[in-house]
Amino acid sequence: MEEILIVDDEASVVEVVSLYLKRDGYRVRQAIDGSGALAAIRERVPNLLILDLMLPQIDGMEVLRRIREDLQLDLPVIMLTARGQEIDRVYGLEMGADDYVTKPFSPIELVARVKAVLRRVGGGTGKGGVERPINFTDLMIDPTSRNVTAYDLAIELTATEFNLLQFMANRPNQVFSRKQLLEHVWGFSDFVDPSTVTVHIRRLREKIEKDPSDPRWLQTVWGVGYKFEPGETE
Repeated sequence: MEEILIVDDEASVVEVVSLYLKRDGYRVRQAIDGSGALAAIRERVPNLLILDLMLPQIDGMEVLRRIREDLQLDLPVIMLTARGQEIDRVYGLEMGADDYVTKPFSPIELVARVKAVLRRVGGGTGKGGVERPINFTDLMIDPTSRNVTAYDLAIELTATEFNLLQFMANRPNQVFSRKQLLEHVWGFSDFVDPSTVTVHIRRLREKIEKDPSDPRWLQTVWGVGYKFEPGETE
């Protein structure tokens, strides 16, 4: 049974979300502040974290930073943000959050997001079976181990970053709009800011490209979207 850790200082939010998650078969743990969240994660890493950004003591952004940088965990994270916190949402995505939901939200929508993120983590974008590594000159993507190597360096990617890269690399030279990428990689496009894709593309470029401002693989097609330029394959 997959376990979800909910971190929010609003008891009503935690109670309702927990009810809906348990009804769908998830095990739920709770924390009301950043310190409690980090302690719970150190005790046992959950399958997914639902993290409110506005927390007492240690705020959600600092919790996210510590998860990624200090604990070095590729833990799937869905942020809860208030309306008007666009800058925080973008920064959270840049820090490695997988998705966000804006308050007030529908518990049914949040559960749908949880399922979509867990599907991406567990199954990637493949269609089943053993998938062979995708090899390009200076870039290797291994769907089985979910390892990526660029210029002979091991690259650490979040689950969503890996799925986005794998999806595009499997469809070289095909141009996708941000809405199409949300539908294929995230599993939905309704109620999601398309800038989510922009942030993840930027993070991928910073990790795999020698010069992110002049990308070799992840190219922008102005006015349309993005494509993966394969160059020479091995």
